[in-house]
Amino acid sequence: KCAHLRLACQAEPKPYYTSKLWWCGITLLGLGEVGNFTAYGFAPIDIVAPLGCVSVIGSAFISVIFLKKTMRAADILGGTLTVTGTYLLVTFAPYVPQELTARQVHNYLVSWPFLVYSILEIIIFCILLYFYKRKAMKHIVILLMMVALLASLTVIAVKAVASMITLSAKGKMQLTYPVFYIMIVLMATSCAFQVKFLNQAMHLYEATAVVPINFVFFTTSAIISGVIFYREFQSAALLSVFMFLFGCLLSFLGVFVIARNKKEAHLQIPFIDCGHIPGQKLTGKIQPDSHSSHYGTLNNEDDSVKSQS
Repeated sequence: KCAHLRLACQAEPKPYYTSKLWWCGITLLGLGEVGNFTAYGFAPIDIVAPLGCVSVIGSAFISVIFLKKTMRAADILGGTLTVTGTYLLVTFAPYVPQELTARQVHNYLVSWPFLVYSILEIIIFCILLYFYKRKAMKHIVILLMMVALLASLTVIAVKAVASMITLSAKGKMQLTYPVFYIMIVLMATSCAFQVKFLNQAMHLYEATAVVPINFVFFTTSAIISGVIFYREFQSAALLSVFMFLFGCLLSFLGVFVIARNKKEAHLQIPFIDCGHIPGQKLTGKIQPDSHSSHYGTLNNEDDSVKSQS
């Protein structure tokens, strides 16, 4: 987001992928995902995915430092709810140790529940893509729902690949099975399109709104995919399921408190002051245009520009 803001203040904005700062952010994101990848090889999806709340809390503090945001009481309240909910999620999530072999992954991949789930996902994704491409609707919910649908496939593939690599490192070779490479292709493809839509959301909306909403959608899709594909709640007790869902509710309530607070703050500040962006000495302001893919229009005295705004 900081890279996008810096580019917006340039006289001739360049593509974001030419920014060293943007590539630095993507690199840090990749390093974080390496940790996620490793965790999926040792724990169920329903435990690993909710821990993404760390990014929600972290983004609130990082935005104060790098994006010059203001920390509010709602941020602290939302963060507290999110951490409490995540504690319940991790405590009551079903932990069923299992060694996922290539044969088991193949059986899960061709099972009827997953096939039905895949068909529904494809239909929903195509509908959202139609509104995104043909109707030019770039609402944050549409963008992040597409990210979440892709993420459900990503977490399935990541857990399968990580588990098979872990077994192979222990001496039980799994890398010779075709399903291993199928999962690698699925993982790489879904990740690439996730970056595309997530970057578009970060371009058009506040980071402190994108990250919490993305956490809610991603966690929900990851839990559903874990239940359907890996059957992680198959033998869970009723109390554990209830407390797990209550933890979900608290986490989601917390991130919505943070997102709602930042949305109101965004409406009260209609301009981007380039002088408050780290590394910028300019005093000009940019009027964002949330209805287009451009950074915004310059705020000057030209009547045509005023009418366009």
